[in-house]
Amino acid sequence: MPSIFRPTSWMLATVVVSVMTHAAAAGSFTRGCAARDFQLLTMIEEQESAGSIPAEIINEALLGMMHARIVCHQGHVLDALAIYDAVRENVRAIGSGAHTIGVK
Repeated sequence: MPSIFRPTSWMLATVVVSVMTHAAAAGSFTRGCAARDFQLLTMIEEQESAGSIPAEIINEALLGMMHARIVCHQGHVLDALAIYDAVRENVRAIGSGAHTIGVK
């Protein structure tokens, strides 16, 4: 598939810049949330580049990450980290082939 149809790279850059901008403005986005966010984005990008993760799962993961960011901004860091972990496990299971689409 041509790279123009694989928007993950620019989405990754947009999300990282957005996180950094919001973190500077809000001040409540902790280092733990930022680190977990970056790790998860990196994992998604690697699996997307390898073609081992469907677009539907990428969309679900990005929505889950947005939810975790909101929770972290609200000051519920442990809850946000748990959401990041759940998203990571779903992405990891897809990448390893141990998960089927639509089953959670």
